[in-house]
Amino acid sequence: MKTISILNLKGGVAKTFTAANMAYELWRRGYKVLMLDNDKQGNLSKAYGMYDAENVAPMTRLLGGGWERAEQLISHTTYRGIDIITANMSLFGATWNLTKEEDGNQAERYKRLRDADVKWGHGWAVVGSLPIEQAYDFCIVDNPPDIGLNVVNALAITDEVIVPIKIDEWALEGLDVLEEQIEDVRAFNPSLKIRGILATSYQNTDGESAGLEWLEGKLKEKAGRGAYSKEFILWTIRYSRRVAESSFLSKPIYEYSPCCGAAQDYKKFVTAYTEKAR
Repeated sequence: MKTISILNLKGGVAKTFTAANMAYELWRRGYKVLMLDNDKQGNLSKAYGMYDAENVAPMTRLLGGGWERAEQLISHTTYRGIDIITANMSLFGATWNLTKEEDGNQAERYKRLRDADVKWGHGWAVVGSLPIEQAYDFCIVDNPPDIGLNVVNALAITDEVIVPIKIDEWALEGLDVLEEQIEDVRAFNPSLKIRGILATSYQNTDGESAGLEWLEGKLKEKAGRGAYSKEFILWTIRYSRRVAESSFLSKPIYEYSPCCGAAQDYKKFVTAYTEKAR
């Protein structure tokens, strides 16, 4: 199982939308996907119609250690092959409580899930159990725009980071800060790499085109060095008003409007990422 964290310290750059649609596109290629909603707002849970505001969220239990079996945390979505561990505002309290603990494993809470077994079968019929690393091909983590202990725990089990950005001066400056944070985490997860940057809501104006060209030049220098993977990808996701509409209806963009630019760009990005078309 490869774990991918969607991360940016800036809000409003389509992190959750990227997580939701990347999971869907991986599933369309036949991969089994586990999603972790690591944001207290629970937007990834909402995107798949799984949000529960009333009870302690499974992600809260995962971070707090209050679980025995993976089945207590994982829920099936309506897509057979996409599962999720959901979040709500209770995750905020768990993150805060973890900062006050002194047990020495504050950054290792999610590792326990990675090492767990999960019941598995055909369709919904359980036929046995597998290590979670074998039960899923990918784990997609949607993170909030900060580096709280819940995010540190996610990065501790992450193989590759995807960074959605919008082309403006503040977003480009924020990349340097994000690189520094990832380098810090690499002290205890040296395999952690930035695999891709997605320029979301991209419009081919003179300003955005110039910003993208500048960014491409900077990133070429960094590919294969430090926090950046040798297989680094820079990709654009075109602006489309269909994005907001699909989010409101809790549908993957490709199901809602398969011909729109954003749907086609996410499809092509995942093809480039996996080297597998659908």
